[in-house]
Amino acid sequence: MAYTTLGETGLEVSRFCLGCMNFGNSEPWMIGDETQSHEIIARALEMGINFFDTANVYSHGESEEIVGQALEPYDRDNLVIATKVFGRMGDGPNKQGLSRKHVFDQCQASLDRLRTDYIDLYQIHRWDESTPIEETLHALDDLIEEGKIRYVGASTMSAYQFTKGLYTADVENVERFVCMQPEYNAVDRHEEANILPVCTEEGIGVIPWSPLAGGFLTGKYDRDADPEGDLRAAADEYTKQRFTDENWAVLDVIEELAEAKDASPAQVSLAWLLQKDVVDAPIIGPRSIEHLEENVAAIGVELSVDELERIEDPIDPRWPAPRKD
Repeated sequence: MAYTTLGETGLEVSRFCLGCMNFGNSEPWMIGDETQSHEIIARALEMGINFFDTANVYSHGESEEIVGQALEPYDRDNLVIATKVFGRMGDGPNKQGLSRKHVFDQCQASLDRLRTDYIDLYQIHRWDESTPIEETLHALDDLIEEGKIRYVGASTMSAYQFTKGLYTADVENVERFVCMQPEYNAVDRHEEANILPVCTEEGIGVIPWSPLAGGFLTGKYDRDADPEGDLRAAADEYTKQRFTDENWAVLDVIEELAEAKDASPAQVSLAWLLQKDVVDAPIIGPRSIEHLEENVAAIGVELSVDELERIEDPIDPRWPAPRKD
């Protein structure tokens, strides 16, 4: 395993972060077997992954519970645990958002589920239009002062919102976001026209989610197959919106390079991300140990400048991103 520092911090993280959204029982596509989830986490640790990302809303806390149980026997000092706050966690008022109350309540609930005294990276899952960013930043800063969290990060927002958060933290003299978690992969490149330039300029760590575009970049979908009778029909609506001529052209190049390099399309796709200077640790979400091992092996796949350009050529990144409601 290779390691890097997260943005301009001194925090050392593995080049891959294990995404834990799959752990739980709330959706058919998730890993319902808790034992299997523990086995994937154990294998990730054996392979040198020290970075784990979850969120309070993943299976309404069940993901955090599984991660906490699986990691409890290991040396906490060697682990980097990340989770998120924002989403609705119950009925009634004060059960969603980034108010001081909700942030404090959910931080403690996450600590309890994760069976730990502190969270390494606590991220706001979305921007909250209903709460002044000053209130949120001061709440996060106070949690750092209390020793409950170590770093703060953010996920999925406009460049204006993120820049406002960074500027406000500087003005208020509180801890600023050190990390951004955007959607980013070889076909979803809209963040190149939005948040990634800010991250580069401000020294922000980047840990992309959906690095394989919901499975599209693994090559498992067939462009020419009957969309009513195969895996294309089984794809979720979010993934189906990726079935465009431009994206299929990207996948054609990736599959050609994979064959030439004796690698899988997933490995070439992940290698493309790893060679982006702005990217620290893509968040992979394997549903089996085999997928985990395949993904991690992408560290050994090298792409030339010409090959990187061939992958990127069919798409012209733009913002806003196409709607995927």
